[in-house]
Order: sequence, then C-alpha cells, then structure tokens
Amino acid sequence: MWDKIQIFGFEALWSPEIIIITIILGLLYYLFTGPFKHKSGLTVAPTRRQQIYVYSALILFYIVKGSPIYLMSHIVLMAHMVQMAIFYLVVPILLIKGLPKEWWRKIFNLRGFRHVLNILTKPLIAIIFFNATFSLYHLPAILDFSKTDNLVHWSITLFILFAAFCMWWPLITPLEEQEYIKPLYKIIYIFANGMLITPACALIIFADTPLYATYSEPDAFMAAMSLCVPADVLQGMNLGGPQLFLKIPLVYDQQAAGIIMKVLQELIYGGVLAHVFYNWYNKENRGTDPLPTQQNLTPNYERG
Repeated sequence: MWDKIQIFGFEALWSPEIIIITIILGLLYYLFTGPFKHKSGLTVAPTRRQQIYVYSALILFYIVKGSPIYLMSHIVLMAHMVQMAIFYLVVPILLIKGLPKEWWRKIFNLRGFRHVLNILTKPLIAIIFFNATFSLYHLPAILDFSKTDNLVHWSITLFILFAAFCMWWPLITPLEEQEYIKPLYKIIYIFANGMLITPACALIIFADTPLYATYSEPDAFMAAMSLCVPADVLQGMNLGGPQLFLKIPLVYDQQAAGIIMKVLQELIYGGVLAHVFYNWYNKENRGTDPLPTQQNLTPNYERG
C-alpha cells in the first residue's frame, strides 16, 4: 500500500500544518513550564516523567493526525480504528498525567466551564458520555457525515476527545480533591467501560456488508480523501474507491477493524487496570511492619 499512497504527495502524507501545530504546542509547553513558568502559575517545573508524558502525547498526536496513518485512516477502516484507539484511549491519559496540577485546577475553575466539567467528570455520567459519543460516531450516517468537510470532521474529532478526557478523569485525576471513586470501584469502572464499548465493535465485526459509504462508494471516498489530500492533487484522479488500495474484500477490512478496536481497547484498559491495582496494593500495604530480620528474631537472653 505504501507505494500506492505515495501518489498523493508529501503534503498529504506528512501534513506540514500538523507538524507546525505540534511544534508550536511543544514549544509553548516548554516555555510555560520552564523559562516562563511563573507566568503560568507554576513555582516548580514538571518532573521529567511529566515532561515525557506530554511530549509523548504530542508525538502520538502527530502520528495519528499528521503522518501517513492519517491518510490511510481515510482509505482503510483498520487504520482508522488504530488511530481512534491511540487518539482517544492513550493521548488523554498522557496529557492528564503530564500537565501540571496547577493548570488542571485553573481549567476546572474557569468561569462558565467549571460546572460543565464537574458534571461531565462524575463517574457515571463520564462513562455514559464517552461510550455513547463513541458508539454514535460509528453509526454509518454520522461517520460518513464527519468525512464530508474538514470543519465538521475536526469538530466531531475534538468533541469525542473531550468526552475521552471526561471518561479518563475519574480514574487518573491528579487532583486529590477530585478522587471520586475508590480503587475497587475504579476496577469496576474499567470493566464497565469495556462492556459499553462492545456494541459498537460488534456492529462492525458482525456486519456482512460494508456499512460505510466512505470506505466503499467512490464519491464518498473521494470526499473523504479531500480532507487530507490537496485539491490540486485530487483533481483529475479517478481512484474508483478504496478497492484500489486493498487486496482484501471491503467487508474483511471492516470486520478486522472491529476486532482491532476491541483488542486494542482491552489491552489499554488492561494496562490501566494493572496500574490501578498496583497502586491500590501499595497503598493498602503502606505502613505495615517489614519482615522481621534475623537480629529481631534472636531471643533476648542471647543478646545480653
């Protein structure tokens, strides 16, 4: 497939505008956590681990929205699902863990935004909000509509990303005052997330015909390609649909996409589950007496 997609040129493959956005975001983070940290309300710079989290999130952002993966996500549904898993299930975790607590407190105290966030990050509401948004997006009419215009596409993309932040917040919030749920309920929360996302995956896995016009019909496919390929490059091309780039039937691509999404979701949720359980175990065992040493086991009469 790599040989075939090179016909779209450098701009479509590597998205210079996304490179610029990523660099600007990274530079702003560096400046306002470093030389200008006092102007952003920080007294100390983020830890090395926090910096790694944020820069990793920016790299992943570019990979899924600026690299050839973004172009392929408009051609192959499997690539679309990989992109979705990384952008909505990994990037928010890294940003929540990486951005300073002081910034999060300011965000949650913004006038007019505070009440919305406090409601949408409540565990029950957050889990329903994200999974309903994610599932509705994968209804054929909505997904196809999202591929018709860049403004529509990015508006829907960022809205789902916001829902993903709300979903992750109760689990990994860095603010002690907003730890709404205990470790045991966090484990239940993760399992519930996995169950609620299953219907959307099942819809795709068990369909026996292509569901999305974007990935099957030439006109809708060309409209989707216009989101990432310059108009002057597309002009005069007669691609005929994604079949040109695939060596498997479209329905197989669709079914594999559903499986990939479910597997990646389980792996990511499993990693978060292990992290929650590990922290819970350490917290429960903190302050317990260490194992007695040999010296402590020596009878008193032998010590005298």
